[in-house]
Amino acid sequence: MPRKAKLIEIPAIGPLDRQAGSLSRQLSQALRTAVRQGKLRAGDPLPSTRALAVALRLSRGTVSVAYEQLVAEGVLTALGGSGTRVAPIDSPPPASAVLPGAQCGEPALSEQAQAFARFAGGLKPLLPAPFTVSLPVGDTAPGDIWRRLGNRVRARGPGAPDGYGDPLGALPLRRAICEYVRQSRSVICTPEQIVVTCGTQQGLYLAAQILLDAGDRAWVEDPAYPRVTALFSTALRDRQMVRVPVGADGIDVATGRMMAPDARAAFVTPSHQYPLGMPMSMAQRSALLAWANETNAWIVEDDYDSEMRYDGHPFPALQGQDPARVIYLGTFSKVLFPSLRLGYAIVPPPLVGAFCGARILMDRHPPNADQYVLAQFMAEGHLARHLRRMRSLYAEKRRVVIDAVGRHINAELAELQPCDQGMHMVLWLRRGLDDRHVERLAQEAGVSVRALSSMYAVGRGRTGLILGLGGYSDRQVEQAVITLNRLLLTASRCG
Repeated sequence: MPRKAKLIEIPAIGPLDRQAGSLSRQLSQALRTAVRQGKLRAGDPLPSTRALAVALRLSRGTVSVAYEQLVAEGVLTALGGSGTRVAPIDSPPPASAVLPGAQCGEPALSEQAQAFARFAGGLKPLLPAPFTVSLPVGDTAPGDIWRRLGNRVRARGPGAPDGYGDPLGALPLRRAICEYVRQSRSVICTPEQIVVTCGTQQGLYLAAQILLDAGDRAWVEDPAYPRVTALFSTALRDRQMVRVPVGADGIDVATGRMMAPDARAAFVTPSHQYPLGMPMSMAQRSALLAWANETNAWIVEDDYDSEMRYDGHPFPALQGQDPARVIYLGTFSKVLFPSLRLGYAIVPPPLVGAFCGARILMDRHPPNADQYVLAQFMAEGHLARHLRRMRSLYAEKRRVVIDAVGRHINAELAELQPCDQGMHMVLWLRRGLDDRHVERLAQEAGVSVRALSSMYAVGRGRTGLILGLGGYSDRQVEQAVITLNRLLLTASRCG
């Protein structure tokens, strides 16, 4: 019975450029790459020179030269009677060359990389459950109006731009923001002073990069918004953060003067302190501005949650008292929908060029299309109507949370801090209860809360939980409060 010839597959080789010079050199390189990438493995047979020449439409001599070269390099072996095969390899070659004297294995992470990784691990998004912060109540996100405006605006030239935009942001939006903050926040500015950002976080990063040199010190509230403190522990580790305690009237300026009188900037939330919720008193505002003028320092005002005041009018912005000294930061992400990622920085005229240059290096300019939609949304009065509706709905949600906590949370374990504004509340825990442990238990039980102690400087903080007001029905909120009380009892027994 005649022997059946073994079929040898032609290796996958990319096209050869017949105009680019030696075909044998191109073929040997293609085969070498196939071996390195694992397409051809140790011991695999190769076609005869005749078969490969026919398949690739080359001369047999060209294929022979390529095989001979690879045999000489040790990539292939040619044994009489068994044809040409890929040479055996004791251990697979590394994906990239290792420098002489270097150790094999994963490259060591830089301190910077480790700092970013720690931050990412500590502030992952919460589960979509009560009491997630900044999740719109019910159907408050203006989806239908936004879609209609978007379709209309994008059908025109400005709404569908085909070139690069202004690093400061679209002028129609900057004009709308200028009018909005003048009327609602008593901010004094011109459109030329406004830099459209991708949210408050980018504004904070730009301000810290621009205002502080290596080695400079800056006041940061204690407790504070975690993403402010994270800036100094990750990207800005060559600047020094000084945690100044917050009292019933806001940041304690007298203590700040003692701790770091030479600080170059202060990062504050005067209208609604995050996370505790109180406004900065007029006495502390005046003291802060006096310190900044005496020491030639800057103030970065994060106007967090200023729109959501339920009793009386919102407190005016600090910027209106000293426009030459204050960098004002605002955002639309919380009052419209978090995925919008549009905010703004209002900067004194001498800083406009610096912010423009830093913005170009960071991401050139904000996405253009949504800027024009938002400008039209504001110009047609939709934002003002939306904010009035939000205040009413959040006031009711606040009442529901206060009522549920009063009925279901054991008063010996926790108490709710009174607050007349904002999109969250603080639930203080009894001394000895570990809020981070409660946070973990809550997430396992499907309740989303943030531990307050992690927002303080190490060793200083009281324990408590951040309860967001938005996103869920009254029954869901009540059930979450009942679950939270059960977890507090469990933690109390364990601790």
